[in-house]
Formats: sequence, structure tokens, C-alpha cells
Amino acid sequence: MSTPPRRKSRLTVPQFVARKAEGKKLTVLTAYDYPMASLVDQAGVDAILVGDTLSMVVQGHDSTIPVTLDEMIYHAEMVTRAVRNALVIVDMPFPSNLLGVHEAIRNAGRILKETGAQAVKLEGGADQAEVISGLVNAGIPVMAHIGLRPQLVHQMGGYKVQRDQDRLFNDARAAADAGAFSIVLECIPQTDAAEITKMIDIPTIGIGAGKECDGQVLVLNDMLGLTEGHVPKFVKQYAKIRETVTDAVRQYCEEVQSGEFPAPSHSFR
Repeated sequence: MSTPPRRKSRLTVPQFVARKAEGKKLTVLTAYDYPMASLVDQAGVDAILVGDTLSMVVQGHDSTIPVTLDEMIYHAEMVTRAVRNALVIVDMPFPSNLLGVHEAIRNAGRILKETGAQAVKLEGGADQAEVISGLVNAGIPVMAHIGLRPQLVHQMGGYKVQRDQDRLFNDARAAADAGAFSIVLECIPQTDAAEITKMIDIPTIGIGAGKECDGQVLVLNDMLGLTEGHVPKFVKQYAKIRETVTDAVRQYCEEVQSGEFPAPSHSFR
């Protein structure tokens, strides 16, 4: 397999947006630390999202709600240190964008100042239009997120496909009109995602929203087969690293216990 060409500099927000008009599909993956971000970046992904999913896949919580702003900043700083090519976007964790426009600007400003990331993502559409506009006017690029909103899992009654077409269309238009540079569409019918993608001029990034979106995003741990237990229907596992790691550790334990490791070649004279 050939190695993707390295860009001369990190992908910018305007370049990311321009991909829609160019008809080029956008690739987005999450990452939460230096080594994985480095690998994902070198493999040629367009954007890396430091997702609040780290609350679940890194910290072991059962939702994205517990992760804090300081923890997001800590992980995002590791990611941006590794990245040379991709656009880096950081989730605003609950409730950092829900405390009023000025506080949202303060929180998003901390993310950009302390991590070196280029943009933030927040959950919301029409209800967050004022915040999106305030952030954009402050010079902070914003990716919106509509459909299933994991931070509202208790209010939504679980992780369910969102089928309220009027609300989806209204949220998409409102986020775009407020100045968002892109919108994540999560767990919505593919026909609605296709219509939204035609309706707005900014890129749509799907996760469980079908192939008509302008790009796709997945949680890295899910697509690499690192996730334990339930894997969402929309995930394709491109590897089974959990099995590989388990087998490797099991073999290590067996070889230490049998005396096979360390061998003379692993020792000094």
C-alpha cells in the first residue's frame, strides 16, 4: 500500500470547507493521545476530532457527560503535538457551551489557546445558533452537531435514531446560517442526511447517516476493533486490535512463566 503524500502544512478550515465544492469526500477520525494521533495523521486522514467520547473509550464511563474541559484540553494538547497534516477539532464537553455566549467563548478560547487546535465542535443546531454565531464572531471556527446528541442522552431517552425531519432541517439551516463551517449528522435517516447535504453549502460529516454526506467520522477505537461489548450498527471494524493485543499479552505471560523470555538475544553480557 502506498504512503499518502504529506501536506506542506496542516489542512485549514477554508480548505476543509472547499472540499464540498470540489466533490472530494472528507475523512475524519477521533484520537485522544500522541501515538494514535501520529498514526492517524500519517495515514492521511483529513481531520482529527478530539472527541468527548474519550469519556467512554478512554476513561471507562457509560456516557460522554463526565469528561471535563480540563481533561479535554489535556488530551487535545497531546494530539496537536503529534499532528503535522490534519485539521484538529476539539469537542466542547458538557456543559461548556451551555453557559451563555461569553462563557462559551471563554471555554472555546481556552481550547484553542492551550492546545493549538484549529476549531471546536459543539452539540446543537437552532438552540445553539447564538453561541455558534458568538464563537465565529470571536474568530473561533465551529463544527456543529445535530441529530443524536450524546450529551443529551438522558433527555433523548437513550442512543436512538432521530427521525424528526422538521427539527433536523431547522437545526441544519440554523447552524449553517450562524456560521458553522461544518455539521456532524449523527444517527439520522440517510434520506434526511442526503437532503440536508444538498440544502446547505457547508460540509456534512456523517456518523450513522448514510453515504450521501460530504464526509464520514468514526470513533477510532470502534473502527480498530478496540471496543469491548456493543458496537454500533454504523461502525465498520477495519481491524481487530483488541484480539491482537490480548493474544500478544497472553503469549508474553506464557513465555515469562515458562522461561522462554527473555532469551539470550534479549540479555546483555
